[in-house]
Amino acid sequence: MTLFITGTGTDIGKTVVAAILAEALQADYWKPVQAGTSPLTDSVWVRNMLTNKKSIVHPETYLLKIPASPHIAAEKEGIEISLQKITDQKPKTNNHLLIEGAGGLLAPLNKNEFSIDLIKRLEAIVIIVSKNYLGSINHSLLTANALKQKKVKVMGWIFNEEYIDYEDEIVEWSGYPWIASVRSLEVIDKPVIHAQAMKMREHMKNFL
Repeated sequence: MTLFITGTGTDIGKTVVAAILAEALQADYWKPVQAGTSPLTDSVWVRNMLTNKKSIVHPETYLLKIPASPHIAAEKEGIEISLQKITDQKPKTNNHLLIEGAGGLLAPLNKNEFSIDLIKRLEAIVIIVSKNYLGSINHSLLTANALKQKKVKVMGWIFNEEYIDYEDEIVEWSGYPWIASVRSLEVIDKPVIHAQAMKMREHMKNFL
């Protein structure tokens, strides 16, 4: 199964959730477009967090140095991101494949195409990461509406951290199911990711 991890915006916790899912499912991980390489790329960070021996972290198709919108970072390096090239380089694996997007659904990848267009090309099923913060209801429902307009398959929501508990409302209003919640983590390291993964494994049994 190919799963695409997207978020309601930037700095939502997609990479932490992706690491937890990869550990829970012993799945492969791939971030085809990485914008920003310091101090670590997301791929290196995820690899450092995994303890299982089955997951493979696949190399990026585009590894851009500048931490900016992918289309801007690519332009600064004199290249244009090709969705066809990404699709052609999709890892061939018999394992579950977790793909982490860059930013939210409408993060531009080039002058004409966005992250949601890449999801359609990859024929992936989406897991939406929503972080609990003031304004996340609006951002979450806008994300859900964009997915519905494009007729993208959605598995459901994983909620990250806590501010005010309005997860049930987002689930009800969006029509997409609750998968799991990852509460605030004071420390994020291998043991913590593994412990969260054991919880996540139980939640995911109902969806795979």
